[in-house]
Amino acid sequence: MGSYLCLHLCYSFSKLSTLHRTASSLLSKSSSFFQQHRSSYSHRVVSASASASIDARELRSTDLVALEYADLNLPYQDSGELGHVRIRQHVNPLSSSNIVPVQVPDWNEVYKDPTLPLMVDIGCGSGRFLLWLARRNNDSGNYLGLEIRQKLVKRAEFWVKDLALSNIHFMFANATVSFKQLVSTYPGPLVLVSILCPDPHFKKRHHKRRVVQKPLVDSIVKSLMHGGKVFVQSDVLEVALDLRNQFDAELDALQHVDTIEPSVPCNEEGWLLNNPMGIRTEREIHAEFEGAKIYRRMYQKRP
Repeated sequence: MGSYLCLHLCYSFSKLSTLHRTASSLLSKSSSFFQQHRSSYSHRVVSASASASIDARELRSTDLVALEYADLNLPYQDSGELGHVRIRQHVNPLSSSNIVPVQVPDWNEVYKDPTLPLMVDIGCGSGRFLLWLARRNNDSGNYLGLEIRQKLVKRAEFWVKDLALSNIHFMFANATVSFKQLVSTYPGPLVLVSILCPDPHFKKRHHKRRVVQKPLVDSIVKSLMHGGKVFVQSDVLEVALDLRNQFDAELDALQHVDTIEPSVPCNEEGWLLNNPMGIRTEREIHAEFEGAKIYRRMYQKRP
C-alpha cells in the first residue's frame, strides 16, 4: 500500500531536522510510519464503531469526537467565563480587529527547543487535532496552531498547560495577515502546513474572506523547506476545488503526492482516498457522520 509522506513528517520530525536530507530518503522511510499509525487509527475507529453499536439511536457526532480523542482526556473548558464554545462559527477576517498582524512571540519561550521542525495548522479550531499530534512527538517536532476565534485559542492554551506540553503553541491570529511574519522568524525549518476544512464563506461577495488567498499561498510555498508538505482538505466541494486550484497553480514549486509515489490511493479526480494524518479533525468527524465526502490533497515542495 502506498505510503503517506505526511505521517513521516508528523511522527518522525527528528529525522527531518537535518536540512540536507533528500526527498528520496523521505519517501523511502515513510511506509513503516504509515503502517504503525494506520493500525492505531483503525483501532480507534473500531472502538468507536463498537461503542456506536451499543446504542446507535443515541449516538451523535460529538460522541464520536470524544471517542476519537479519548486518550487526551481533556477537560471541556477551563472556567465558566468561556461558557459554551462553538466549534463552527463565522468570523469576518477582514474586520478591523483581525487585519492587524500579531506580535511575533519569543520562540525560546514558546518552545523548549525552537530549532525543531515546525508544523503549522492554519485555522486549527479547537486544537485537539494538533494536540494529538504534538503529544506523540513531544521531543521531535514543534506545532503551531493559528485560529481566528479567540475563545477556542484560550481553551486550547489551557489544554496545553493541562497536558504539560512544551512543543505546541496556539495563537489568536489571522493567518492571511500574520503567517509570513511568524514563520520567517522561526529558527527551525517549516516542514508541514495544514489547512483543514476552512470556513467556506459561501456567498460570492464573501469569497474574499476565505483564508486561502494568493499571498498566503505564496508565503507557504516560499517558507517551506525543500521536501516540506502542504495538506489541504474540505467537506465542501466548491471550497476543495478552490484550494486545489490555488495550489495546483504552484506546480513549478509543488508536486502532488501521487506524482511522487503513484501507489498513493487517489480517485480518478486526484483526491486522496484516505486521511494521511492518523486521526481526523473534529469537523471531518462531524461531516462524515452526516454522510459528507471529504476532499483531500497533499503537496510536496520540489527539491
